[in-house]
Amino acid sequence: MTTPPALLIAGHGTRDDAGAEAFRDFVRELGRRHPDLPVAGGFIELSPPPLGEAVAELVERGVRRFAAVPLMLVSAGHAKGDIPAALAREKERHPGISYTYGRPLGPHPALLSVLERRLDEVLGGADRAEVTVLLVGRGSTDPDANAEVFKAARLLWEGRGYAGVETAFVSLAAPDVPSGLERCAALGARRIVVLPYFLFTGILPDRVRQQTQDWAAAHPELDVRSADVIGPEPELLDLVMERYEEAVKGDLRMNCDSCVYRIALPGFEDKVGLPQQPHFHPDDDGHHHGHGHGHHHGGHSHSHAH
Repeated sequence: MTTPPALLIAGHGTRDDAGAEAFRDFVRELGRRHPDLPVAGGFIELSPPPLGEAVAELVERGVRRFAAVPLMLVSAGHAKGDIPAALAREKERHPGISYTYGRPLGPHPALLSVLERRLDEVLGGADRAEVTVLLVGRGSTDPDANAEVFKAARLLWEGRGYAGVETAFVSLAAPDVPSGLERCAALGARRIVVLPYFLFTGILPDRVRQQTQDWAAAHPELDVRSADVIGPEPELLDLVMERYEEAVKGDLRMNCDSCVYRIALPGFEDKVGLPQQPHFHPDDDGHHHGHGHGHHHGGHSHSHAH
């Protein structure tokens, strides 16, 4: 029986000591939960330990193979460029090691459940139909990364009964937090909850909370509240292991995390496992087999059976 690949967790890095410590705690907790699996974690920038040190630690423990999982909600510059570049450098430093690379975390249904819980905590039973949520992401110069935050907002809105879920960013992308709050107010919101789309505490989530408080103070007629970050919840620990398993198995997927045919999303539970029929295409008279007409989800069964 070959030993399973080790788990390397790659974090953004933060200038906030509490945020960096939350990451290190999280890595330690993963190690405690999986005593047979070597686990190490490091940052791309700003805070110790650097990713290279985490790799060196694994190599010292005799590890030759590992799976790297980015502890990030969206695939921006870090997940797409910095981490792969750092891993390529480590491969040169430590000849003979090999690795696979996992997917970023969000917007997985397990994380949406935690976000929903964070909203419930501050709403205290208020009617969701009167609540507009402002989901605030980190913000990126990468349009695809910003689009991922909008996707998370839409998935949070679907089937959960909120009046609406708007999106804003704390840096590098519009709308910023005050503009996002103005947008909610312009849409007629009377009760707004600002929900940070962040894993752990840090300078940026603190900034979101401060900007929210400042805006709320200037708009006393509205009920504006701040929810907490996702935090080191059991769901997050489980999700990192799910990404690890995918990376180890080479299980590269379409966006199956939020697929209604695979996961019971609120209000769409009846769709799970439905057989997929090819669409009838008016130009297809039935003689062009194999031309790939029809968007059949069913051709590769979208891994629904897993």
